[in-house]
Amino acid sequence: MGQTYTAVVKRDGEWWIGWIEEIAGVNCQESSREELLESLRCTLRELIEINRADA
Repeated sequence: MGQTYTAVVKRDGEWWIGWIEEIAGVNCQESSREELLESLRCTLRELIEINRADA
């Protein structure tokens, strides 16, 4: 069973910014909403993998 996370996504001028509420340090900035969501997914996956390796 997978964990659910909350992505906060906002437009700031020409940029899209976002972060994952439940995990500090997962934040990204991209030029499109779709790119932002993919960057957030990738960053979250990488951070989870790093945390598992450290555990």
